Amino acid sequence: MPTSTRSTRCACAAMPSNVIAIISATLLIMVTSALSLLIGPTTTAAAAAARHRTILNRDIMIPDPVPQSGIDEAISLMQSGRMYRYNAKDASSSVVSLCEHEIAQYTGHKYCVALNSCGSAIMLMMKCAGLLPGDEVLCNAFTFGAVPSAIEHAGGKVRYRDMYPLCIIDRNIHAHSQHPATTTFLLIFSTFKAVYVESDSNLVMDITDLEKKLVQYPNCKYCLISHMRGKLTDMDAVKDACDRHSVTLLEDCAHSLGVYWNGQHSGHVGKVAAFSSQSYKMINSGEGGFLVTDDASIAAKCAVYAGAYEGLSAKHLTVPGPEIFMDLPTQIPNYSLRMSGLAAAVIRPQLLTIDERREKYNARYDYITDQLVRRVGQYLSIPVDTPGTIPVHDSLQFNLSHELNHEQVQQFLEECAIHGLKVDLFGAKSNARNFVNWKFAPAGDDPLPMTTEMLKRACDVRLPLMWDDEDFDDLVNVLCESLDAVVYNTGFE
Repeated sequence: MPTSTRSTRCACAAMPSNVIAIISATLLIMVTSALSLLIGPTTTAAAAAARHRTILNRDIMIPDPVPQSGIDEAISLMQSGRMYRYNAKDASSSVVSLCEHEIAQYTGHKYCVALNSCGSAIMLMMKCAGLLPGDEVLCNAFTFGAVPSAIEHAGGKVRYRDMYPLCIIDRNIHAHSQHPATTTFLLIFSTFKAVYVESDSNLVMDITDLEKKLVQYPNCKYCLISHMRGKLTDMDAVKDACDRHSVTLLEDCAHSLGVYWNGQHSGHVGKVAAFSSQSYKMINSGEGGFLVTDDASIAAKCAVYAGAYEGLSAKHLTVPGPEIFMDLPTQIPNYSLRMSGLAAAVIRPQLLTIDERREKYNARYDYITDQLVRRVGQYLSIPVDTPGTIPVHDSLQFNLSHELNHEQVQQFLEECAIHGLKVDLFGAKSNARNFVNWKFAPAGDDPLPMTTEMLKRACDVRLPLMWDDEDFDDLVNVLCESLDAVVYNTGFE
């Protein structure tokens, strides 16, 4: 042992115990202060939190409940057996027609047709707006897979070859010709083509890329814009760009019931819009959707496509008169996409509380985002609402910093899951909102770099209405503690 070490130990042994304790405490304070200066207050707080991790014990997937009045009306319908929308004496006694009227009143549209899903509404609004097989459709690169699915649904592409007589079918003729038995059987249908427009870090369609795609695809005459998670881009700029290129604008408002643009409810900038009543939207009927428009011809076509045959349009309150329908029921197909009376019954009372719930959602969202920015703002950013938007923040999205690598992003998601919080990454390999997963409607040669980079770090968390305020404190703590654990590797217990 070196002489200096032996001398130090001998000197310490000669000191009184209380002196040694004072010296040790002083050294501990000095070391702690130095560490605080070196690694900053966030790390110090994270180290202190290492003694305890927040665990979230609430079900984040819990949907909004149906008000008792909706349950009562649904039970009454079941007791009467009149669940089919047209099994009513007239329009004013049809619960579906009344629901359509109330939706139209709330959104400010002239016409409304209730459907079995929002996917059906999106598909029908393209067909009713005049989309033909082979037409190109612009849509967000960041949206739910049901949107490109609706484009495909509106007119699929089938190529089948086998050893049968030749039969060629297109959208105009049904012709066939007989050939020897060795002739190939060929069945051809035209297809709609989706052209994807970049989405930016605010999770909305990028206007610059929209302008670029409108020039790049001059034959494209339809733009289907999705307001993902209720976030609107500059809709005036979108409308201006579409008008200059003679493109019909259609709005997927599945997430934007209760959202306003420049003082008017969403869905009015485009020619036609679709709303959803799927369980995780502002109105919950399990499944359901509404097509809304001010265009009489579109409304009439939608009602017939949905199943208004043999003059049943007379049992609607929010469609045009018979002079618009004329012989449509014999000219276009009946796809039987009607909303049932049970769905309409549970929706109606929920419409009365949309504005009240919007205020509650937004107040909670403001609190949560303020806490996140204050505590871990250097490692995440919150998407910014486009000026002119009154939002409905019924969910939380944030972008993780580029300072976190791919492994740290995955570790953050795992940390949250371990502590009871489901956080989705939009760019996950299994996420239906990641365009690379749409094998049925691939982006082709367009790499979509802006959207690709955004998806790698964009996270999504539900904010259930039925949770209590303290549950959202726990949610914030889990997010912050998990991020601290990843960034500072504090080894939380």
